[in-house]
Amino acid sequence: MKNTFKNEFKIGAALNTAQIEERDSKMTALIMQQFNALTPENVMKSEVIHPAWDTYDFTVADKLVAFAQKNKMELNGHTLIWHSQLSPFARKINSVDSFRTFFTNHIKTIASRYDGKIFSWDVVNEALNEDGTMRKSVFLEKLGEDYVIEAFRLAQQAAPNTELYYNDYNNEQPAKRNGCIQLIKKIQAAGVRIDGVGIQGHWHVGKVPLKEIEESIEAYDALGLKVMFTELDIEVLPRNFQGADVNQRMATDPSLNPYVNGIPANVLAQQAKDYENLFRLFLKHKDKVTRVTLWGVDDGQSWLNDWPVRGRTNYPLLFDRTLTPKPAFEAVLSLKN
Repeated sequence: MKNTFKNEFKIGAALNTAQIEERDSKMTALIMQQFNALTPENVMKSEVIHPAWDTYDFTVADKLVAFAQKNKMELNGHTLIWHSQLSPFARKINSVDSFRTFFTNHIKTIASRYDGKIFSWDVVNEALNEDGTMRKSVFLEKLGEDYVIEAFRLAQQAAPNTELYYNDYNNEQPAKRNGCIQLIKKIQAAGVRIDGVGIQGHWHVGKVPLKEIEESIEAYDALGLKVMFTELDIEVLPRNFQGADVNQRMATDPSLNPYVNGIPANVLAQQAKDYENLFRLFLKHKDKVTRVTLWGVDDGQSWLNDWPVRGRTNYPLLFDRTLTPKPAFEAVLSLKN
């Protein structure tokens, strides 16, 4: 994939700890063969990298940086500020001044460590509600709505050689897109650098909103920003809500896990058509889209096996559980061959 689209955009994957530590040689070979951009699934999230007030754990994050450098891959840091998977001590901070100190030290310590070693940061992740208003997170509660501007300002100071992105899901939908645009304009009006916006791309088979995606690519580009698709997967299992809020859950029910013993060919064919149409759109806007990252390498790794229902058998990516290319993989490559 990386060679097929080398003249258009980077092709990325999100890696877990086992992949970063190269525990499976077949997996490592596939990653090196197919991808030229990497994002950590979890090891740079604050609960992992900053477990206590005065304690940082860079062990696996440093290994990821070394892996990316060794293989000449672009690395996107994910994520400096996010309300979920937050450092466990942070929610217990009562003083606003102390919370601001945590916020400042967290960004400066991590961003400065990797300045020049990684290509980009998701500085703030998922700060918006579906209607485009600011999410009532602990950051909004403690620091006010300008915390996003301040996060980008601090990241700009700490990592002058790193691109800075805002990342969210459903920000291709009109109401949330409008809120995202207003947020970006506020950052720009404050004279603070923002280089791009990430559209996560957690979509459902047969329901990929191509019209809204195209409108969003054009709208974000009009702000002078790069556009990335940062967490792409196309889910095949049923659920009763849209979006990717990790705090939402559904009760376990056999009807919600219909493909335990394999997935029907017609569902794989629809998924292939969805991926093909998506990548055709990305190619149409290759002057605006700079990276397309899959949220995982193979179906077995995907977070969608355990969310919003634990223990399901999902099939959202381009490689199956044996690392064999799926029809969707072939459909995407066929666009250039």
